[in-house]
Amino acid sequence: MVNRQYWVNLLENFWRRRSVLWLTGVRRSGKTFLSQSLPRIEYLDCELPSARRLLEDPESFLKTMRGKRVVIDEIHRLANPSELLKIAADHFPDAKVVATGSSSLSGSSKFKDTLTGRKLQIWLTPMILQDLADFGREDVAHRLLHGGLPPHFLSARFPEREMQDWMDDYWAKDIQELFRVERRSSFLRFVELVMARSGGIFEATAYAAPCEVSRSTIANYLAVLEATFVAHIIRPFSSRSASEIIAAPKVFAFDTGFVCCFKGISGLRPDDMGFLWEHLVLNEICGRTQSRRIHYWRDKQGHEVDFVLNGKAGRLLAIECKWSQKEFSPRNLKIFIKRHPRAECLAVCADAGAPITRDYDGLSVTYLGLPELSARLAAGASLR
Repeated sequence: MVNRQYWVNLLENFWRRRSVLWLTGVRRSGKTFLSQSLPRIEYLDCELPSARRLLEDPESFLKTMRGKRVVIDEIHRLANPSELLKIAADHFPDAKVVATGSSSLSGSSKFKDTLTGRKLQIWLTPMILQDLADFGREDVAHRLLHGGLPPHFLSARFPEREMQDWMDDYWAKDIQELFRVERRSSFLRFVELVMARSGGIFEATAYAAPCEVSRSTIANYLAVLEATFVAHIIRPFSSRSASEIIAAPKVFAFDTGFVCCFKGISGLRPDDMGFLWEHLVLNEICGRTQSRRIHYWRDKQGHEVDFVLNGKAGRLLAIECKWSQKEFSPRNLKIFIKRHPRAECLAVCADAGAPITRDYDGLSVTYLGLPELSARLAAGASLR
């Protein structure tokens, strides 16, 4: 079993702050294997009838778990998972609980209202850079093509069939159980289009006709994808200037492998690398910060910055993502910094190493690689 050290450490650190943790993420991201890799744990799989029977009386069960660490996997299979976790948090704080289940569950209003302030959530994203080292294959190009779900990443061939199986399971086990989505073909067509058009500015009307549904239905579909972590909605950052875009979001698919699959990419070409690299940087930011408070910037003249984050002491981080340093141009950052002079400008490049700062007529840009960006985020550029 692979020891995914970053995630194990994150779970242990969060357990010091709360006794109840909710481990979420898309299916096959590795929640079960990660929870089973934790030391000194009692493990219950709620897919099994015997485990569900054991948990029918939460109070009696939790009494036997005092001073122990327990994983309750697939907790959404219980009749009332929120009740069990609330009792654990309020009355058995000496029992350390980590629960996993459908990512859809954490998006439900009942789950949020019952457990507000009682749990911490850990979002297991597709594989981050540290995971590549833990799995013993630090091949970024392979990660871009196959994606970051461990079974797909470990596949020797491009896992197109496995990705279609994932889509079928996503519909059957995540969507039908918790959402009122009736038209399977329209919804899955929308998911495929989001994957194929990932990274672009989202216009609901552009999806309505091919999916044969209304614009309002498309908006509901997108909300479902966000609730289940299948899509990232990256909203524009602005100071409400008349020259800045303030409303049009970008939508990114959750995983580069699915992007390649639905764009028809089965082998990487040089033109694909920069586009997929931007997705990988976004995934690293999400995994390291555990936050969705990520923005992009664009003005009405078309100048654009890939990502804008809140850094230390309220200082902005403006991030441009380039596969190669030679592809970088300071033009857009120069426009951005005129409107936001306190921002720090970063160029995250696949061929960069230790941070190097370069000056462009008064604009300072720090070039760094993805490991160095990860280290900076881990050091405190939190978006929480």
